[in-house]
Amino acid sequence: MTTTDLGLTEELGRLLVRPEAWADMDHWHAAVAEARRRAPVWPIEVEGFAPFLAVLAYRTVQQVSRDNQTWLNTPRSVLQPEAEYQAMLAAGIPEPRTLVHLDGEEHHLHRQVTAEWFKPQTVNARQPRIDAICQQFVQKMADLGDTCDFAQDIAQPFTLRVIMDIYGVPESDEALMLQLTQGLFGAGDPEYMLDPTDPHASLVASVTTFIEYFTALTEDRRRHPRDDLATVIANGQPGGQPMGEAERLWYYIIVATAGHDTTSFAMSGGLHQMLRQPEILPAIAEDPGRAVAAAEEALRLTSPVRHFLRYAATDTEVEGVPVRAGQRVLLSYPSANRDETVFPDPNRMDLERPNADRHLGFGIGAHFCLGAQFARRELRTMYARLAQDLAEIEPAGPVEWAQSNFVSGPKHLPVRYRFRPGRP
Repeated sequence: MTTTDLGLTEELGRLLVRPEAWADMDHWHAAVAEARRRAPVWPIEVEGFAPFLAVLAYRTVQQVSRDNQTWLNTPRSVLQPEAEYQAMLAAGIPEPRTLVHLDGEEHHLHRQVTAEWFKPQTVNARQPRIDAICQQFVQKMADLGDTCDFAQDIAQPFTLRVIMDIYGVPESDEALMLQLTQGLFGAGDPEYMLDPTDPHASLVASVTTFIEYFTALTEDRRRHPRDDLATVIANGQPGGQPMGEAERLWYYIIVATAGHDTTSFAMSGGLHQMLRQPEILPAIAEDPGRAVAAAEEALRLTSPVRHFLRYAATDTEVEGVPVRAGQRVLLSYPSANRDETVFPDPNRMDLERPNADRHLGFGIGAHFCLGAQFARRELRTMYARLAQDLAEIEPAGPVEWAQSNFVSGPKHLPVRYRFRPGRP
């Protein structure tokens, strides 16, 4: 390895692992693109973390993701310091057992518990409700005057209300859900920590409160079933057998968190790109059908899920690099989704991009995101409404990106705007 490659390896490790490195996404993408052009995979060692191979190229992320026999998720599918993981277990928090962390038949059976709620036809039937919630938040923009923090004031609460509406969680509990979600996914960002002086304690506190909330919700939905997702999970029987307590609690957590944080970051990330390319919203206004392409490009460009880990079930190789059984690779979705060999001019939003929906923002293979249809509809709905209702929109301050190596995106997006007469 040359001196240049050694320096790039160290920089790449920092960019992938350290939460603060995700606060400057322009630098992040420029540096990672340079590494990706040199090699599709890189060996990474960072103090406090177990070593891994960073997979940067689209084709390689795709190959590993599709081979769920060789590459397993396991309960350790998210990168975190070893000390943090051990602290969580020591606090009595059960090892993660979400759909993300399960493999094989166990994963398939648990996925089937809620699959009906996420089918395209089911999601399509909820479009009127998504429209109504979108209307509430476009009206909120108007009520705020001519400026707002789109990320904090609009995208976060809009996407949260959609998933909580499906869940059956009352609006009065949405603020708690948002706080806990940010405390879990944004655990590296001081703004989201329950206790900024102790990141480990903040993470444990968020998960503990989630467990307490959803334990009470389970008891309620078993006594008083409703037509909501919480009732389905509370009474779910994967493969005809009662769901384990840890699996049920983590099922609640992953749907509650992944169901809105990723979508809100994508929504704000897409609008941030539109502010950089002011021709986009007028193009959608001219043809609302273009909101479909805008949503896909927002997901590709933002890639809110920054990574997942996969573990080798047997001795194998990645792009010619030997991997022993038990060793792990990190799948970098933001890198893969800007691979210029697949997406020419990858840093621009292109409403005519022929393969826009081939992005890996939802993963691929057996673990393809269960809530992808909801996310797509929420983005399309909001972008189409903004294009129709706004006469103009521009930045009102700098964008701020959440500091997290797992799920992140714009946490603050100040905008100034003017509505068309008679709108919203």
